[in-house]
Amino acid sequence: MEVAEVFVSCKKEAHYSRELMLPYPALVRVISGEVRIAAADRSFRFLAGDTVLFPRDQLARMSKLPLNGIPCVAISVIFRQDRLKHHYQGIRPLVPLRNEPLIYKDHPLLESLFNSLEPYFKLADTLPADIANFKVEEAIRILRTIDPATDGLLGHFEAPGKLDLVTFMERNFQFNLPLEKFGYLTGRSLTTFKKDFKQAFGSSPGRWLTRKRLELARYQLTEHKRKPSEVYLDTGFEDLSHFSFAFKKQYGYSPNQVRGSDDSSI
Repeated sequence: MEVAEVFVSCKKEAHYSRELMLPYPALVRVISGEVRIAAADRSFRFLAGDTVLFPRDQLARMSKLPLNGIPCVAISVIFRQDRLKHHYQGIRPLVPLRNEPLIYKDHPLLESLFNSLEPYFKLADTLPADIANFKVEEAIRILRTIDPATDGLLGHFEAPGKLDLVTFMERNFQFNLPLEKFGYLTGRSLTTFKKDFKQAFGSSPGRWLTRKRLELARYQLTEHKRKPSEVYLDTGFEDLSHFSFAFKKQYGYSPNQVRGSDDSSI
């Protein structure tokens, strides 16, 4: 399936949240509402007019929310690796690899880029491929012109190196990713990841992840008085029913009982 390279999204839900591990760098311009990004050790909040370039292969959770009754609308430009390699052919970036988002200040060239996209989005949510080709190349050139640090996100193509497994998993267990993705991000094949995990933790990844996520969820319920519906996504569970079942199996009582019998809200 071909990746849409330039598109607009409009989220009218009261709260939209999903795991974020981009295989490509992505430029996001917030038109209205707000976008929140929560990583293991930092968080960001972006409002209308903000423009940010996200690096590839970084774990986070993205939330798109309405603000003052106005839906969250954002324009995204995706930079595929093959297109970036073609652009950077013969160019050696002078800045090191960057693993944090790059936030751009207001600039006439950025205004021109996004203003030029608006007429297309009146017709469809995604730009046709031939037009997207030109706009992606234009975006690369504009970003590199207004901030040389752009090369730190767009001009490096190495796969993740082998990381310390214990440190990485302790920081990122709450993200709901397939084991293959955890392996990739730690620089391991799935087979090697499972082998190294067993040696490091004395447990299978599945059992360890479930236990750690339940411990975090229980802490959120008891210490921060949050509702089960507010914690299950933030602690790495796909749906509320699976979370409730696993929690009761682990602790012998339901998540609602943690907050008191007078609160039946899920």
